[in-house]
Amino acid sequence: MAAPTLRCFSRGRWFGTPGPTEVLLLALREAHSGAQGLLAVQKARGLFKEFFPERGTKIELPELFDRGTGNFPQTIYCGFDPTADSLHVGHLLSLLGLFHFQRAGHNVIALVGGATARLGDPSGRTKEREALEPERVRNNARALRQGLEAMVANHQQLFANGQTWGSFTVLDNSAWYHKQHLVDFLAAVGGQFRMGTLLSRQSVQTRLKSPEGMSLAEFLYQVLQAYDFYYLFQHYGCRVQLGGSDQLGNIMSGYEFIHKLTGEDVFGITVPLITSTTGAKLGKSAGNAVWLNRDKTSPFELYQFFVRQRDDMVERYLRLFTFLPLPEIDHVMQLHDKEPEKRGPQKRLAAEVTKLVHGQEGLDSAKRCTQALYHSSIDALEVMSDQELRELFKEASFSELVLDPGTSVLDTCRKANAIPDGPRGYRMITEGGVSINHKQVTNPESVLVVGQHILKNGLSLLKIGKRNFYIIKWLQL
Repeated sequence: MAAPTLRCFSRGRWFGTPGPTEVLLLALREAHSGAQGLLAVQKARGLFKEFFPERGTKIELPELFDRGTGNFPQTIYCGFDPTADSLHVGHLLSLLGLFHFQRAGHNVIALVGGATARLGDPSGRTKEREALEPERVRNNARALRQGLEAMVANHQQLFANGQTWGSFTVLDNSAWYHKQHLVDFLAAVGGQFRMGTLLSRQSVQTRLKSPEGMSLAEFLYQVLQAYDFYYLFQHYGCRVQLGGSDQLGNIMSGYEFIHKLTGEDVFGITVPLITSTTGAKLGKSAGNAVWLNRDKTSPFELYQFFVRQRDDMVERYLRLFTFLPLPEIDHVMQLHDKEPEKRGPQKRLAAEVTKLVHGQEGLDSAKRCTQALYHSSIDALEVMSDQELRELFKEASFSELVLDPGTSVLDTCRKANAIPDGPRGYRMITEGGVSINHKQVTNPESVLVVGQHILKNGLSLLKIGKRNFYIIKWLQL
């Protein structure tokens, strides 16, 4: 896939808002493409956690990324198993790692595990994953591929910096496993692995000591992930695997397999795991996933997840989840020290992530929803789509009503089944318990007025009490 040209920013410091000259000088410094320029910068940001092995036999990891050694560009991959039909925030750091390599001119591969998802990765888990039907895995893999490609497009369109980028390719490992016969595969690959080494992995030891134990399918997962690395090394020249810190054992298996078969050096790089405030890993299994698919987590909900981050976390998250240069992050935090009530870093973080995941339209939608819900903005309500209102007020009842001449507030509430029949419902209005489009209405007999009770987009937002919302779409206006 062709990548746009980009221009990188650097890591110097500034005080006050940098001008064009300062930005250019900083960009030239950060654009240094030598090994330390890439690996050290991401290590400083906290994005790259561990490097394996620490030393190669023929070439060192930093040399792979040095333009002066003839090894440029490199190919880096990261795997994503389709155990659900969407990636989540816990996957974002691995994606950011791939994007940073791509921005530095290297070719990257996102590998959807259409085959390995059938086994289930035991890493970081205390019990076996629920088995997935083949058709469900295929559907999930298709959805993941679409989500990845959409994010790649957002990255290219909205975060270009003037430099020439490498390619971003999305593959599915079912493409090579469906051609394999079990006995042939075990004969060719199984003999290269030693049981003692596989059993020594922390993920295996943890599961073996658990009451549930470990299935053979899970045990063989690291063999298939190692073979993925080998396949990509052979067919794409891939020498580096990127993954969460819980993937280090699987990465080591891939390194040992490739080195044993070819004698060549390959490497692994891990990124930190994102956890909740209680220390639990964010994800589907933990039940706390913030999804990247709009159908599961709206742009507004994703935006609010990052806006709500604590002050003691936001600087780290700006380093991890955005492409902002470190000096710019320093500047944002300096402004925050002066006016913490504005939550400037949180808003910048939320905007950058939402734009990457959902594009500019998704970010605009998140801001409209924020204005409509938290600032009672009629202007925002008037331009919101049906989809945005449904996303914002997920528990709200949605009705389509015909606007008859003389329709009153009372008529509207009853047709929407928002108030009980009889005197009690009437009193709810007169006593101030009903609002339409964020404005309290106390006269049940008031006739609805277009532009006041009915917005330009043909919608009304009815609220009963403090939390019960009803969305009404008017027909035949």
